[in-house]
Amino acid sequence: MSKARKYDDRESSAKRGYGYKWQQAREGFLKKHPLCVDHESRGQVVAAKIVDHIVPHRGDMKLFWDRSNWQSLCKTCHDSHKQRIEKSGVDAGCNTNGMPIGKNHHWNL
Repeated sequence: MSKARKYDDRESSAKRGYGYKWQQAREGFLKKHPLCVDHESRGQVVAAKIVDHIVPHRGDMKLFWDRSNWQSLCKTCHDSHKQRIEKSGVDAGCNTNGMPIGKNHHWNL
C-alpha cells in the first residue's frame, strides 16, 4: 500500500481526537511552554508551533490526554527528526558540546 493511500484511509483529525477540545488544550500548553524542547536541549531558542505526543498514542485516548506525554516542538523538529525517531528509534544530532543527544546512542549508555 502506498504512503498516500495509507493516509487517505485514516479517519479525520477530529475523529482521531484533534477537534476543538484539543485545539484549546494545545493553545494553552503552547502558552505555558512556548519553546521547542529539541532546540532548547541544544542551547537554541526557537518558538514551538506543535504539541507533540512523546509516546505515540495510537488511538489510546488516556495517553492522548496525558499532559505529561506532551512536548512543544517547532514544525521542523516534529516533521523531520521526531518522525525519524519514531520509525528507527535513533535520535541524530548533538548538543552544543558535541555530545550525541540520542538516549540510545552508545556514548550515552
